[in-house]
Amino acid sequence: MSDAAALRLKEVKENIGKAEKDAERPNGSVTLIAVSKTFEASAIKPVLEAGQRVFGENRVQEAMGKWPGLREEFEGVELHLIGPLQSNKAKEAIQTFDVIHTVDRDKIAKALKAEMDKQGKTPKLFIQVNTGEEDQKAGIPPKEADAFIAKCRDEYGLEIEGLMCIPPVDEAPGMHFALLEKIAKRNDLEKLSMGMSSDYPIAVQHGATHVRVGSAVFGARDYSQ
Repeated sequence: MSDAAALRLKEVKENIGKAEKDAERPNGSVTLIAVSKTFEASAIKPVLEAGQRVFGENRVQEAMGKWPGLREEFEGVELHLIGPLQSNKAKEAIQTFDVIHTVDRDKIAKALKAEMDKQGKTPKLFIQVNTGEEDQKAGIPPKEADAFIAKCRDEYGLEIEGLMCIPPVDEAPGMHFALLEKIAKRNDLEKLSMGMSSDYPIAVQHGATHVRVGSAVFGARDYSQ
């Protein structure tokens, strides 16, 4: 397990480096978020031991259960929330995560601002855009993104780092990455969280600064547990 995870991590990093070069982007301009959702601490340790320090989790409660101990053992961990956030979990999210990728509605923006003020913590924030306008998926619709970004900045006093998207599984991801890049540029946002195990090299071509890669690093997930 340990050797396999380390080898997969090395391969993903090499692929990112190649994609950066192909896109004529500086080496190291893309941050790899190793998505450790559903994996226990024992499966995450080999990846930490191989030098990875940036990780993504989908659920606040799951992250709270396994990351305090790992953080004690390994210095320099940066934890990203990449799954949907409920407003009643804002307190725990601010306590647990360094970066939150899924700000997508007024209620969440207000709750995060209140907790940030209360706790004196300022995690980096990304707004999730539902580029495919899928009913079952979280995210602000593209046509509402500009107004929501402005509202987060001007009304709620939030500093927005960038945008995040998850393209529909049955559509070419490039068009969605291009749309996100376009929205980011017109709102002076430099960070783009896009691209997963199946399409991260394409995301790099479209300016991704963060790619969220899980199975290509950790192996296949067992969702039956």
